[in-house]
Amino acid sequence: MAHEDDARQAVPNMPGTRTDGVARRRPLREQHVEETVRVAVPVRTAYNQWTQFKTFPRFSAVVRGVEQPRPTVTVWTVGYGPLRHRFAAEIVEQDPDAYLAWRGLEQYPSHQGEIEFRPTESGGTAITVRMLLEPQGGARILAASSRAARLTARLTARLVRGELMHFKRFIEGLGQESGAWRGTIRNGRVQYEHPEPPRSRVARWPVG
Repeated sequence: MAHEDDARQAVPNMPGTRTDGVARRRPLREQHVEETVRVAVPVRTAYNQWTQFKTFPRFSAVVRGVEQPRPTVTVWTVGYGPLRHRFAAEIVEQDPDAYLAWRGLEQYPSHQGEIEFRPTESGGTAITVRMLLEPQGGARILAASSRAARLTARLTARLVRGELMHFKRFIEGLGQESGAWRGTIRNGRVQYEHPEPPRSRVARWPVG
């Protein structure tokens, strides 16, 4: 069996690698769900709007509310009708106009995902979402069967595809982003261009 490094070299643009060949993060497993949609707005516009997580309920069929207590942590409320589920997710990597990766902070089930933004020849944007659900306990045993795994993948793919189409109609209707967050995140930490100097622990007494 080939090593993971050999696989990365054979497929340089596989999920989880950058175009310069540097590993971005551990790539999603082969069983991930992948969906792509093309939107008729520039990459910057599409990316900027996507980072406005609190606007997701305006176009999503399942997202009911989003809170962002920290730049790298979002709390989502999703569901249909009276059914609601609340979970937190951490953004582990974010490159403006290019890439965003996250992982769920709950264990039952756990999930992870990534989204890529690429310019198209027509000046629009190709948005690709990859997700992986990892059931636990009894659900994990059930998902081990090929039929259950295929059903889970189909349902997840349908949901992701539908949400992408909702976003497409939303951003193309707006024509421009309603806001933006242009920060960079590495390993779950925001990277600041000008870090604050260390604060002195010596008390400053008033003078004069």
